[in-house]
Amino acid sequence: MGADLGFLIGKMNRTTLATSEYDSVVNMNLFVALLCGCIVIGHLLEESRWMNESITALVIGLCTGSVILLTSGGTNSHLFVFSEDLFFIYLLPPIIFNAGFQVKKKQFFRNFMTIVLFGAVGTAISFTIISFGAINIFKRMNVGSLDLGDFLALGAIFSATDSVCTLQVLNQDETPLLYSLVFGEGVVNDATSVVIFNAVQNFDLSRISTSEAFHLIGNFFYLFFTSTFLGAGAGLLSAYVIKRLYFGRHSTDREVAIMILMAYLSYMLAELFYLSGILTVFFCGIVMSHYTWHNVTEKSRVTTKHAFATLSFISELFIFLYVGMDALDIEKWSFVKDSPGKSIGVSSILLGLVMVGRACFVFPLSYLSNLTKRNENEKITGAQQVLIWWAGLMRGAVSMALAYNQFTRSGHTKLRGNAIMITSTITVVLFSTMVFGLMTKPLVKLLLPPSKNMSRMASSEPTSPKSFTIPLLENQWDPEAEPRQNGSAFSPSNLRALLSTPSHTVHYFWRKFDDAFMRPVFGGRGFVPYFPGTPTEQSVHNLIPKEGNN
Repeated sequence: MGADLGFLIGKMNRTTLATSEYDSVVNMNLFVALLCGCIVIGHLLEESRWMNESITALVIGLCTGSVILLTSGGTNSHLFVFSEDLFFIYLLPPIIFNAGFQVKKKQFFRNFMTIVLFGAVGTAISFTIISFGAINIFKRMNVGSLDLGDFLALGAIFSATDSVCTLQVLNQDETPLLYSLVFGEGVVNDATSVVIFNAVQNFDLSRISTSEAFHLIGNFFYLFFTSTFLGAGAGLLSAYVIKRLYFGRHSTDREVAIMILMAYLSYMLAELFYLSGILTVFFCGIVMSHYTWHNVTEKSRVTTKHAFATLSFISELFIFLYVGMDALDIEKWSFVKDSPGKSIGVSSILLGLVMVGRACFVFPLSYLSNLTKRNENEKITGAQQVLIWWAGLMRGAVSMALAYNQFTRSGHTKLRGNAIMITSTITVVLFSTMVFGLMTKPLVKLLLPPSKNMSRMASSEPTSPKSFTIPLLENQWDPEAEPRQNGSAFSPSNLRALLSTPSHTVHYFWRKFDDAFMRPVFGGRGFVPYFPGTPTEQSVHNLIPKEGNN
């Protein structure tokens, strides 16, 4: 009898486990089918000036969440429980790496100081304004039991722009300067927001002092530079290994695999050493596109370019589809059903603080940046400043992930104040992505007509795989080949000339250093490895122009 009972209980446990596994398989099938639907509908709306894949995925996610909510009797609205590990470890790395791998390096590094100014200093300004506003306003609204750490965390959460959605609503070929500034700022901004967020969680806020503030600033610079060097080091290591071993002699699959794995390894190493994985994998992508990509066979170049873009595309759709479904999570909304007006008020205040905080650094820092630019075409115009401010108002998956980290435990919360903060974050993310995202493309066409954009496109790189043959930090003129307008190489008669002269010098000496020391060791354009018996590689090697012909 006991044996029969034990057998029956074991069979029931196995049946329950099998049912749970079957439900997971069903959910996965539905989610993959929804991803396919997003791609098909996005293709049909390709010519739309309003819609893009991000907004399409959000709408489909909202509709799917509504259907699940109705069919489950109001108990559930999504197929998966939100996981920070899923987002930070599996979905975000391919998106950021592909952005670095395919970024127009000439525009990015030409505006590097402006990007860092916006991404680091601007984020700090935005964090201060949002935190100060939240402390002074929400304490009077009685939104729940929130402490100083929660208010400071809100500042970090809503300082994080959505660089993923920026990729969807801005075109790198139509507006190269605008794209490089907004997206480049987004990468540095996300890293800075995460650093500030971690600092808020780790520091003892009951003993705030000047030394603690300097320690926080020093910690940021440490993370920024070490993360950058780690990413560059991983990219250089992959370039050296592929150049020395030349896997393409026997198998193109191996060199493609080593590129993908080395890129992901750089991100995981950054997480292992508590660095910024976002910055690490971004600069790893830039270095790989400059050196490693030229060391592989022609087939592998095409394969890696499209493989990285495809992984990034699927990850983006996954994130926005899930955010749309999770927006209707009944557990969190049940805490605010008795006071919907307060929830709307909190969301409106947060959105207003985001807009004010961004305006307080975009326009002043743009003015300072323009002081360093002598060429009128490189200055940030008033229309571009408005677009930079507008495009950076979108909040997305990074804000969602940080909010879940601060206000939930394993995706669930039982505290009223935490639930209000989660629902307000969801509201701000949906509203900013839908409204600001929908209006960005028409606003770009209104403020920057195509005739104005075409003049800037002449200085940008082509978008084919051959675009990676452009040297890193290349400039449009050679300081030695073309004299300055005043006939002197160095004549800083004013602040603008004094600040603009060193940037061209750095560009020039970097190209000299790169050609003399870096490329002979790590490969790159003009240093493609050649082995006898590979006539295809020989022909490709002969087709690549030499540096002296640029």
